[in-house]
Amino acid sequence: MLRRLYDWTMSLADHPKALWALALVSFIEASIFPIPPDVLMIPMVLAAPRKAWLIALVATVSSVLGGLAGYGIGHFFFESLGRPILESMGKADQMAAFNERFNGVGFWAVLVAGVTPFPFKVITIMSGWTAMPVGTFIVTSIVARALRFFVVAGLLWGFGEPIRHFIERRLGVVFTLFVLLLVGGFYIVRYL
Repeated sequence: MLRRLYDWTMSLADHPKALWALALVSFIEASIFPIPPDVLMIPMVLAAPRKAWLIALVATVSSVLGGLAGYGIGHFFFESLGRPILESMGKADQMAAFNERFNGVGFWAVLVAGVTPFPFKVITIMSGWTAMPVGTFIVTSIVARALRFFVVAGLLWGFGEPIRHFIERRLGVVFTLFVLLLVGGFYIVRYL
């Protein structure tokens, strides 16, 4: 099933309305879809390098809007289903403690999930479920998704086909190292 989804997504890159397809894939990937938009974005940028920044912008905006849909899923389904179940089991107090811990690091959770291969939809839904402040969620989502998509577009625009193989094989490692450096930099600034 995943292979069919992957093949379908790749076929969209050649379509005349590929930007609309990218917008759709980016939107639903942030809340329910298992295939990241990179698999559509990479061939699109390679096919039309002059549109690299537009492609990255479409992916970013659509992904953030999809993230808001994921936030809504977490917020509304938790309130209507999850909370009553947890309260009936006497777990409401533990849920409050979990929500406080998650929201204490929520900025970092959204940032890390937004730039690494970690499924962004998990964090968008968790953000709504724990009632993370929506402003924090939106700003962090914009930063994270723009960073991810514009870096990929920039590398493909600048280096073309050779960077594609590098990105496809090592994207997770590169972004994870970047996040570690970013977190380390904030830690040094804050505590030294």
